[in-house]
Amino acid sequence: MARRIIALLFVAVVSIHPFAGQPATQPDVFGLLRFFVGTWRGDQSGEPGHGTVERKYEFVLDGNFLEVKNKSTYPPQEKNKTGEIHQDMGLISYDKARKKLIFRQFHIEGFVNTYAEEKGTDGKKIIFVSEAIENIAAGWRARETYAILNDNEFTERFELAEPGKDFTLYSEAHLKRVR
Repeated sequence: MARRIIALLFVAVVSIHPFAGQPATQPDVFGLLRFFVGTWRGDQSGEPGHGTVERKYEFVLDGNFLEVKNKSTYPPQEKNKTGEIHQDMGLISYDKARKKLIFRQFHIEGFVNTYAEEKGTDGKKIIFVSEAIENIAAGWRARETYAILNDNEFTERFELAEPGKDFTLYSEAHLKRVR
């Protein structure tokens, strides 16, 4: 009789609570970043002049990292007589201890930027501020700000700050999804 009462109580509790017995859903730590997955092209302007940008975002290593591959091309122009091709690649991960995204970016010029997600990130914008930059004089800082405009467009601002100074715009890109 006692077993029957316990069984009935168990069935009653399970039927009352619709989520009983189901694992708790974990928040999607890469939620906003999923927007970027795919191939993008656009215009870029700033200190190196006016040029074009091609970028690809892809989850790698069992979805634990978002890989970023970037190529910016600046043809010869008044502001940049010889022109230039800039390439960088990066990985974005989630630091569980700090509960924030970390972006490690490797540049063709030998710079390695390590950024951490900054407060102020919301459903349409994400901000990364450098914690360290390798192969540059001490004290320099960098900031990347991504703003989603609509389902198929975003802007990216790359800013630099000399030691003891505020951030100034180095380049800005307007990218559109490639179908």
